[in-house]
Amino acid sequence: GVGEGGLIALYAAVLDPRIDAAFVSGAFDSRLDTWSEPVDRNVFGLLDEFGGAELASLVSPRPLVVEAAAWPRVEIVPGNGGAPGRLTTPPLDMVRAEFDRTRALIPPGPTIELMASGAKGDGPPASDPALSAFLRALEPTLTLSPPDNPPKPETRDFSTWIEKRQSRLIHQLDRHTQALLTESPYVRAEFMKDLDTSSPEAYARTIEPYREIFYRDIIGRFDDPLLPPDPRSRKLFETDKLTGYEVVLDVWQDVFAYGILVLPKDLKQGEKRPVVVCQHGLEGRPQDLADPTVNNPAYNQYALRLAERGFITFAPQNLYIGQDKFRTLQRKANPLGKTLFSIIVPQHQQITDWLKTLPNVDPSRIAFYGLSYGGKSAMRIPPLVKNYCLSICSADFNEWVWKNASTRSPYSYVWTNEYEIFEWDLGSTFNYSEMAALIAPRPFMVERGHFDGVAPDEMVAHEFAKVRHLYAARLKLPPDHCRIEWFVGPHTIHGVGTFEFLHHHLNWPIRDDQPIVPLNKP
Repeated sequence: GVGEGGLIALYAAVLDPRIDAAFVSGAFDSRLDTWSEPVDRNVFGLLDEFGGAELASLVSPRPLVVEAAAWPRVEIVPGNGGAPGRLTTPPLDMVRAEFDRTRALIPPGPTIELMASGAKGDGPPASDPALSAFLRALEPTLTLSPPDNPPKPETRDFSTWIEKRQSRLIHQLDRHTQALLTESPYVRAEFMKDLDTSSPEAYARTIEPYREIFYRDIIGRFDDPLLPPDPRSRKLFETDKLTGYEVVLDVWQDVFAYGILVLPKDLKQGEKRPVVVCQHGLEGRPQDLADPTVNNPAYNQYALRLAERGFITFAPQNLYIGQDKFRTLQRKANPLGKTLFSIIVPQHQQITDWLKTLPNVDPSRIAFYGLSYGGKSAMRIPPLVKNYCLSICSADFNEWVWKNASTRSPYSYVWTNEYEIFEWDLGSTFNYSEMAALIAPRPFMVERGHFDGVAPDEMVAHEFAKVRHLYAARLKLPPDHCRIEWFVGPHTIHGVGTFEFLHHHLNWPIRDDQPIVPLNKP
């Protein structure tokens, strides 16, 4: 194989022992630049175990011929629903270094050979010396020689034929993935079969291995210990009822957590109050939720409105901001078996650990309430941060695997530029109902506007019904432990049923002079 075909040749020879020998031209390198290449090369967890040398070692003892050669530069620009990426000729020194690493991994012998096309490994691919070496690897008596009657150059236009063949191949792949999508609920049911709901004790015991799988294999876990938080704060605003502070906490070296802490002014010395962590969505800022000078209609200042009701609130900054900048972080994390949430989860662990130390915080009453990408966070962070006593998913909950993989639905992420959204193997493991099972038996709520473009009502109801069945029928938890509120409105914080839910489960009374009314005005 040459170029893209070279990578296919290498992977195929690694996986299929029926291949007697492989020839890889213009595609052998360390694989450390996988994150910058076309996104179809973004193999989750690849670099944890396999660089170019490790892959090549798996071909041994079968022959492998590696050719350093030029490959036409490919540049995919951002936009048009696609991820940016590029392919370039691997530098000869990198190819040689990776080849030397391969040599160190396999027994001595002639099973691997490096050739260079041109003085710098940038000549035309499939040079005669490299092809001859490949033929000798297959059969020592074979040599490359020109035919007696070379074929005349083909003059027919094959472009239409090529386009039709490519279309057939793409549609074959699509039909296969859509069939897998249809079967995926049954695969997930088999995956979750060891969950025991016969008693709270059995559930607590059997859900824990699933949380471990979710963290280790889906989210991706960094095992670095958290640093001391070393909190730094400064006053951001003050009103007649509230005081807001910007807060920075250390997490790891060069990684910090940031957010806005809002304190009601009527706090009494020694009083312990509940906290609501309010999480913004895509490209959001804490100020969108918790700054009196900012009124974003998606959030309706709900961190301030909750603080006015007596809750302490904290609005963190999550990583999903900066367009291709944060998506590049995701692409760098994926080949390591990690995701953005590999960093976000420890940030929230540090935030909640620190909140528990504040003199007016009740450490047993810290809730999570997020909108949109913050709703995605509500499905992924509380399962792994046990400091959260409940979770509210607003403007995001739906049949998540379908939304990721369907090529029929206009709601699908297949048709958007949010190319970082896809997560490893969710179809076989964790849809949103399974993620909610990781939150249980803690209270869980969904806030859903009928005109929210995230998904149609019927898909939201379809997935929520599974969660409700788990809470009410299998775990026999009180009816108020699992709720959904439907309201006539768009992708926004409504703040009626969710506020009631918070008051009830955080045991904070609703004052007579503070009736609960919709935050989103018609």
